[in-house]
Amino acid sequence: MRAIWKGHISFGLVNVPVALYSAEQRADVSFHLIDSRDFSRVRYERVNAETGEEVPWDQVVKGYEFDDGSYVVMQKEELEQVAPEAAQTVEIEAFVELDQIDPMYFDKPYYLEPGKKGAKGYALLREVLRASGRVGIARVVIRSRQYIAAMAPRDDALVLTLLRYPQEIASMDELDLPGDDLTKVGVTKSELNMARTLVDSMSADWNPDAYHDEYREALMARIEQKIEAGEINRVSEAKAAPSSLPPTINLMDALKQSVKQSGGSGGKKKSTTAKTKKKAKRRKKAG
Repeated sequence: MRAIWKGHISFGLVNVPVALYSAEQRADVSFHLIDSRDFSRVRYERVNAETGEEVPWDQVVKGYEFDDGSYVVMQKEELEQVAPEAAQTVEIEAFVELDQIDPMYFDKPYYLEPGKKGAKGYALLREVLRASGRVGIARVVIRSRQYIAAMAPRDDALVLTLLRYPQEIASMDELDLPGDDLTKVGVTKSELNMARTLVDSMSADWNPDAYHDEYREALMARIEQKIEAGEINRVSEAKAAPSSLPPTINLMDALKQSVKQSGGSGGKKKSTTAKTKKKAKRRKKAG
């Protein structure tokens, strides 16, 4: 794993050098959008919504829409001025009971690893948190954004889980929800008792290993099946229609195409043009 940054945990006058690592790994299946006519990649363009013309990167700015069609433009320098100081510090401000934090606030986990000469302080903080049953509430800056986070022990590690801010939790006020009076929605006492019996019969210890992404597994199995069956589509070698815009070319693809057109690596293979000339000469001699 690659550390996102190296800094230190700070609580009171204690400083513990640490490295921050992502504790999350996505297993999503990635698809590209392609043109079904020749299987070329479809690319996105920055287009002016009014004129339909492409907008060059140096003309793109960030704007906050405060009213319909009205924007406050923020220049790069202004955004940098209000950005939080990128100090590599996990500043613990309080220790709270874990069950006081609504699960809705938990967002993304990170591992903390002790840095050089940080093992003692790291172990001390971990054991104090474990013994107290509390988590450290801290502020941390990751990739130019400030977060609040909860630090808690997990086995031998300290895990820092980013928390959502209150304004990031959508309100339930607009939802049409049944109240506590179950008789108003027709729930009877016998139905409630039967439901409780069902819950009791299905109760079990939490085992995350028992669950897996069945959709991804089925999707990858189907993809492998199509590959083995030879159901593979390649980008058409036919010339693309002329465009007023320069094509977006992947560097590796461009290198591969260049090698292919030159007849292979090291100049060992002769070009198509050279072969054509030799064939013409042979036909001329034969005639």
